[in-house]
Amino acid sequence: MRLAPGVHVPVDRLTFSQVRGGGPGGQNVNNTSSKVELRLETAAIEGLSWKAQERLADLAGSRLTADGWLIITCDETRSARTNKDLVIERLCELVLEAQAVPRTRRKSRPSYGSVLRRLDDKSRQGDRKRLRRDGDS
Repeated sequence: MRLAPGVHVPVDRLTFSQVRGGGPGGQNVNNTSSKVELRLETAAIEGLSWKAQERLADLAGSRLTADGWLIITCDETRSARTNKDLVIERLCELVLEAQAVPRTRRKSRPSYGSVLRRLDDKSRQGDRKRLRRDGDS
């Protein structure tokens, strides 16, 4: 199954299960198992660089177990089929976001004018406090 450009996972490595969920459906929720849970071992994802795998682990957060299993659930709709499609869509979005390389932060310096304004304000504030102090004595 293709998750993102250049990234795929064998379909037999995806494990879907249906459980009773608390999503929409009223009393029907108590009778049907429409919540879908996707389990996937992150090692089974092929085509991700090691940095992207680290970003995926960070982005997954609590959805990633200590064993390296990614668990994504969905109970937004009454239909198990729609929830399954939504779970796959979420997985694709997560992998696509993990592939995006964040821009590196470059150090910036304050402009010469802003430094002068800051120092001018600072000396003005100091003068004001000095005048107050001298006036009390």
